[in-house]
Amino acid sequence: MNSWFLIFFVSAASLGLTYALRKYALSRSLMDIPNARSSHSVPTPRGGGVAIVVSFLVALALIAATGGLDWSACLALLGAGGFVALVGFLDDHGHIAARWRLLAHFVAAFWALGWLGGAPTLQLFGAQFDLGWLGIALVAVYLVWLLNLYNFMDGIDGIASVEAICVCVGGALLYALLGKPDLALLPLMLAAAVAGFLFWNFPPARIFMGDAGSGFLGIVLGIMSIQAGWVNPALFWSWVILLGVFVVDATFTLVRRLLRGDKVYEAHRSHAYQYASRQFGRHLPVTLAVGAINLAWLLPIALLVGTGRVDGVIGVALAYAPLVLLAIKFHAGELEVRQTA
Repeated sequence: MNSWFLIFFVSAASLGLTYALRKYALSRSLMDIPNARSSHSVPTPRGGGVAIVVSFLVALALIAATGGLDWSACLALLGAGGFVALVGFLDDHGHIAARWRLLAHFVAAFWALGWLGGAPTLQLFGAQFDLGWLGIALVAVYLVWLLNLYNFMDGIDGIASVEAICVCVGGALLYALLGKPDLALLPLMLAAAVAGFLFWNFPPARIFMGDAGSGFLGIVLGIMSIQAGWVNPALFWSWVILLGVFVVDATFTLVRRLLRGDKVYEAHRSHAYQYASRQFGRHLPVTLAVGAINLAWLLPIALLVGTGRVDGVIGVALAYAPLVLLAIKFHAGELEVRQTA
């Protein structure tokens, strides 16, 4: 099967499915109604991320069935991604207690690691370490945090989609530069699925992603970063760098809220990107800034790390330092002071 045709097919399928899901949500009044913790002001259909899930997973199965992908990698993505999306879909349409969602997320993480063969070798300052079961446990926590932070960061129009596309394009470029263009198909296919959805989600959004889509993107991107680590340990650090905007904002915000004694699963709007969108008065400048930071700052550093020119830990520190400063500048994790009439 021609790779470029498949990428076009995935994008077109996601575009059409998102349109159908929007019509369905409008007919059933499945709307995200603004409240005091929202970053939007207009009732908007939700659940469009299901289009990303369906289009990507169907294409994934097709590739595996035609011999273009190892079934172990396919089952890692299909099982973990599909399960997380299902849990998110049920939570979107009802409510699942946080403890049960967390348990489901860990089940998905261990499922993926089981099919991937565990945690890849960790490379630190040129030395490589096999952490065994400790590594598996740490990577499981990493996957669960990544899928949850993706949900936390999906709070303004287009931001989660733009982040995913930038990360996937960067990951694909790394594979191409290392002489493994065949491995670039998966991230490009995910980028295509997200691009089809982004047509409807670009500011001002006509449909939201929902927990099904954001959680799915979080764990799939995490699994792809682990797969990259198995190809070359330095590539894992490259993917961590590419994910930097979301990792830094979400982690910095979480730490501040924990230190203040807040309930971490309680909805809020104290992420740096949310403060920034209120400061600018709209979502578009912030979403475009996320794309610019990814392409102009994080991608070059990720390429230097992935091609062995810079150590992974040093690269992460270099990439994240200005992101931490931005998080501080835009008050990430600070308690919001509401204006009273």
